[in-house]
Amino acid sequence: MIKKQDGQSLVEFALVLPILLLLLVGIFDFGRILYTHLQLEMVAQESVRMGGLGNSDETIRSYAANQFHGDSSKLKITITPSQTIRKAGDYVTVSLAYPEEFMNVLGDAAIPYTVKSSSTIRVE
Repeated sequence: MIKKQDGQSLVEFALVLPILLLLLVGIFDFGRILYTHLQLEMVAQESVRMGGLGNSDETIRSYAANQFHGDSSKLKITITPSQTIRKAGDYVTVSLAYPEEFMNVLGDAAIPYTVKSSSTIRVE
């Protein structure tokens, strides 16, 4: 007895398509977050170098905010120790944190993630 299977491929494709699309969007989203992380590392290294050369905290903060390609109002910049107690020979650390959402196409089910980076250098 021969059975008709005219719509079988279409049904299987309809079942697999959402999973494939979710996987594809996840790959692109992961790449976007990885790009943000690499960018934060580079900005942190350049900013801490300015601190090592003796620039003020406000100069370091404005430089980091200007160099970051994103919403700089969400960028959290922490500089330790502060300019008032920093002297030659001490170590200065610049820490950057930026909130992201993984799989933000899911709306409220998106996974919140904070991208963090820090760099330390000795003050000259």
